[in-house]
Amino acid sequence: MTVKFVELDKVLLGTLLMDYYELLQISPNADHETVHRVFKYLAARLHPDNVHTGDAGKFQLVKSAYDVLSSPLRRKEYDAKREGDAIRPLSSSIDFMDQLEGEANRRMAVLAVLYYRRRTHPGHPEVSLAELEERMGFPRDYLDFTLWYLVKKKYLAGADNACYALTVEGVDYVEKERTVLPVLNGLLTSNTQ
Repeated sequence: MTVKFVELDKVLLGTLLMDYYELLQISPNADHETVHRVFKYLAARLHPDNVHTGDAGKFQLVKSAYDVLSSPLRRKEYDAKREGDAIRPLSSSIDFMDQLEGEANRRMAVLAVLYYRRRTHPGHPEVSLAELEERMGFPRDYLDFTLWYLVKKKYLAGADNACYALTVEGVDYVEKERTVLPVLNGLLTSNTQ
């Protein structure tokens, strides 16, 4: 079983609620046995006594996730909070599918999401491709051209782990253009977090 860790410090649901399912890389429908099996594997791998792969910080996060997801009552409360914090996709309020205008709107939405993240989490300004897909409300295939363009313009920096962050040029562009682009200004003042 190979498990790659997501950036553990990132905000996944628009609030500071850690997504324990993503952390353990299991489905929200996983049964108790699956939660227990995955925890045992990760705990052995991350335990501070493991000289090769131990990581006390990650171990504590995995232990916290297990403590919540293995308790039926705590899991029910967590799931209710998680559902309440679900991200409303931007596509429900903005047209991203029109040929030219839709592409321009996709660019503005990506810039707004990354600008907000850069301002609120300067130490960890990256947003994963999966999170962008969720925030936009459509498959990542629609983001390929958008991300390519924004990276080539040097407004975004992409990493090997499919995370993106706004560059200095991107910040300058957003702050300069927000007054003349109503869509961008609207995104920055709405729920893009």
